[in-house]
Amino acid sequence: MSAPEANSQFSFPREEEKILEFWREIDAFQTSLKLSEGRKPFTFYDGPPFCTGLPHHGHLLAGTIKDIITRYAHNTGHYVERRAGWDTHGLPIENMIDKALDIKGREDVLAMGIDKYNAECRAIVMSCASDWHLTVERLGRWIDFDNDYKTLDAPFMESVWWVFKQLHTKGHVYRGLKVMPFSTGLETTLSNHEAQQNYMDVSDPTVIVAFPLKNDPAVSLIAFTTTPWTLPSNCALCVNPEFEYIKIKDGETGNLYILLESCLGSLYKNLKTAKFEIVERIKAADLVGLEYEPLFDFYESQLKETAWRVIADSYVTSTTGTGIVHNAPAYGVDDYRVCLKYKIFAPGGFVPTPVKDNGIFDGTVGPFAGMYVKDADKDIAKSIKARGRLVRQGTEVHSYPFCYRSNTPLLYRAVHSWFVRVEDVTEKLLANNAETHWVPDFVKEKRFGNWLEGSRDWCVSRSRFWGTPIPLWVSEDYEEVVCVGSVAELEELTGATGITDLHRDSIDHLTIPSRQGKGVLRRVDEVLDCWFESGSMPYAQKHYPFENKELFEQNFPADFISEGIDQTRGWFYTLLVLSTLLFDKPAWKNLIASGLVLAEDGKKMSKSLKNYPDPNVILDTYGADSLRLYLINSPVVRAETLRFKQEGVKDVISRVLLPWYNAFRFFETQVQVLKKDAGAEFMFDSSRKSDNTMDRWMLASVQSLTKFVREEMAAYRLYTVVPRLLAMIDQLTNWYVRFNRRRLKGESGTEDAVNALNTLYEVLLTMCRLMAPFTPFLTENMYQSLKAYLPENFFEGDSRSVHFVPFPEVREEYFDTVIERAMSRMQTVIELGRITRERVNISLKTPLLELVVVHPSAEYLNDVRTLSNYITEELNVRNLVLTSDEDVYGIKYRAEADFKKLGTKLRKDMPRVKNALPSIPSVDIKAAQTTGSLLVDGITLETEDFNIVRFFDALSLKDESKKYEEANDREVVVLMDVEIHNELMQEGVARDIVNRVQRLRKKAGLMPVDDVVYHYQIGEDPNGVLASLFRTQAEFLLRSLKQEILPMSVRTVEPLAEEEHDINDSKLTLILMR
Repeated sequence: MSAPEANSQFSFPREEEKILEFWREIDAFQTSLKLSEGRKPFTFYDGPPFCTGLPHHGHLLAGTIKDIITRYAHNTGHYVERRAGWDTHGLPIENMIDKALDIKGREDVLAMGIDKYNAECRAIVMSCASDWHLTVERLGRWIDFDNDYKTLDAPFMESVWWVFKQLHTKGHVYRGLKVMPFSTGLETTLSNHEAQQNYMDVSDPTVIVAFPLKNDPAVSLIAFTTTPWTLPSNCALCVNPEFEYIKIKDGETGNLYILLESCLGSLYKNLKTAKFEIVERIKAADLVGLEYEPLFDFYESQLKETAWRVIADSYVTSTTGTGIVHNAPAYGVDDYRVCLKYKIFAPGGFVPTPVKDNGIFDGTVGPFAGMYVKDADKDIAKSIKARGRLVRQGTEVHSYPFCYRSNTPLLYRAVHSWFVRVEDVTEKLLANNAETHWVPDFVKEKRFGNWLEGSRDWCVSRSRFWGTPIPLWVSEDYEEVVCVGSVAELEELTGATGITDLHRDSIDHLTIPSRQGKGVLRRVDEVLDCWFESGSMPYAQKHYPFENKELFEQNFPADFISEGIDQTRGWFYTLLVLSTLLFDKPAWKNLIASGLVLAEDGKKMSKSLKNYPDPNVILDTYGADSLRLYLINSPVVRAETLRFKQEGVKDVISRVLLPWYNAFRFFETQVQVLKKDAGAEFMFDSSRKSDNTMDRWMLASVQSLTKFVREEMAAYRLYTVVPRLLAMIDQLTNWYVRFNRRRLKGESGTEDAVNALNTLYEVLLTMCRLMAPFTPFLTENMYQSLKAYLPENFFEGDSRSVHFVPFPEVREEYFDTVIERAMSRMQTVIELGRITRERVNISLKTPLLELVVVHPSAEYLNDVRTLSNYITEELNVRNLVLTSDEDVYGIKYRAEADFKKLGTKLRKDMPRVKNALPSIPSVDIKAAQTTGSLLVDGITLETEDFNIVRFFDALSLKDESKKYEEANDREVVVLMDVEIHNELMQEGVARDIVNRVQRLRKKAGLMPVDDVVYHYQIGEDPNGVLASLFRTQAEFLLRSLKQEILPMSVRTVEPLAEEEHDINDSKLTLILMR
């Protein structure tokens, strides 16, 4: 794994494959775990993904974040167990089997046999595991697939039973009839947090229906709904007790309607031209109790004594509909609650529930029987119209919840379910959440905190087959309930032995003798919500409390978890609920919530739309390191969304990885040159000290970075760490290596070359160690070459991999704030100089006479002076002038104010200041820097009220012959003499010739250590410019090329390479000979 030859093409994906093979050879991950045994544990929980689908970019993002944090924890002295987990139960697997076997509902499963159905589920559970393994390994993530946990394993399920029994014993479990989100596609209830996961904009039919009053049939209450299918179950009409209603007479029909005045727009499109009159205003209290004619008579015999009357509740709003809500208690949470409150039905009494589990109407609703509810909307509307009760009909586009697995519309439906009490512990949930650290923090306080405040009791039962059975055995009347918490307890209570599987087909036949003379107790039909299983994974993955009891209790809560922001209503929530109910503590200490990765068009990534590139194609084309850096240096680590762009991954290679690798490759080359030219074998010497300012700056900067990374990683702020790491790569490649190429090549002598190489080596090695958690492949690649220059036993223990060596400690002896400050100022001057050249379109190849740096601070100017040779060389200027004499160079002052901010302070005086500020003399503004205030039209401003800006005024320049261009950054002013001087042009052409020789060497495939002879031939040279140049610039050419470039008159052998060039009006041929 040594670096490829400098002239060969470096393929990041191909080199990563070599690293993967190396890791396999040394069993790198397991070796790292063995090396860290006995260290302080760092506990990490991996949220189990469903293993029936292939990993997408969202999974790769989550995996990258988890890998970075756990690698960092390992490298900073911890033992980090990383077990892969699989969510193997639940609706996704059943859905696949139902499609494959054309199963339409429960009856089909029961006819087939639960044992055969579950066998089919078990057979496909791990169908994608090998694909996951390959992709995750290719990403560079180290996680243990051999010691994974699966929610279908009996030990895992037994621990889930233990969790459920703890909750049951504490009184947190109950059975109740509640209106719950119900998936007709899957024929089961969903939890409230599952119902929030898939809203879609849909166009639904709307109807406004008249309900004539029994005591005055000429007057009708009117109600609006987007779910006509619920009207056969109507039992009441609800008004808001705080509202005042109106009775109107419709001008077209003469009908009398009661509704809310603010909702007239629902009845009339244009209120200005609408024909109606308000007949009466009615308080809501006067409407409550009024009876009306039922829309249908399907349930008249059961409800005629209690239903079809007006009730009141504050949930009714004044912004939609008519201000009167039709209530079907079985199909709305508020409908059920308010109808129960007003005794429309008695607790446990009859409630109209004509919709079956598959969404089909049963036989109680006459002409609509056998129809799917959504399909019945039109027929119901026709029936209402035929009865003369339809007031208005239309459509409305609104957001509606769909089943996140089957993509069928969810119905809200009253069902008997098993619940975990959550509402009672809301304050405890909030208190435990407050103990945790979230990145970013706003997700904890707002999105998650708000969700916790509105927590509802959790429906944990699912009327399905492939899952962990709810461990409750009950009598027929549900009055005797036994909760089983272990296999041993089940065997003891049932008399069965040798139980090794806990799925329905293995235990549903087992009965428990009643202790109350009720015959035998049978297990309830339902299985647990798979979110209950994933929320139980901290305990179940360890088979707690049956095994690993002490180990678990010592390391709970987890030090770290991470998933996407959508898990605030999923895994994060269920983890916290269960840990709070079990132990009254959170399940984690630190959490990173990542944003969502969308397709480039801003839509959700969709296989059917094919709107995103295959992750494996990205990995094979650009490599894992570039993908990892692209993802974690994006808004997603701040819980924002990312539109995935393939070009962005490609850009990471050209902008970050390739320059970094080239710096490493340049080091390797110069080590060979040092050996060839000076006969010196380079070996890193950590005690070697250099007095060179840039060496000291580079080493100080890396130590400052190391300190920053350690501090920020302790706070889990990847979004601050990654930009700083990438900025350091830029400092290394575009500043240190670029500015010290001559030193590194030995042009300043062997001693200085060794100092520079030693510095570059230390920085490269330190950066490999700093970046190892982030870019595990490239750092390993470079480390394998770099470690050859380390003294024996430099690292204690096994140092075969960069991932075995410790994360860098901060070496405070390298800190040098003065040099870091001076370098920052030098960089500012150079950047301003580059900007000036670009503005006037003069390239860096063209020498200029003078650069003037104007600043009032002697310290600033002295900092720049210490690095002046780098400035003059980089900006290609002959003279550098450092001065604080602003008058000589026409430097003036002006004040700029934020008038929006200032307006709140000055109010009516602000216009006076705005008008007068531009005319304030420069001298007064300059003086304000000392006095701290400025008088503007009689009004005193403090210096924090405005910005003082220094600028160049060419008319105030003392030497009018100078032709300066100016650039400034509000602190320093840089003036560049942009006049072209003929005597400097030859030097510029000579630099150009040097560059052309070097490019020709590269084109010929030569290494720096390869010896060749340089020749030139002058073709056309009308003014003798080239001939003169080779005389006057001979010394410069010799110094730059390290050898003479000789004129060629006669060729005796075939040249190695040659190339003709047009230079101004002349022609020059460069020739390389052996």
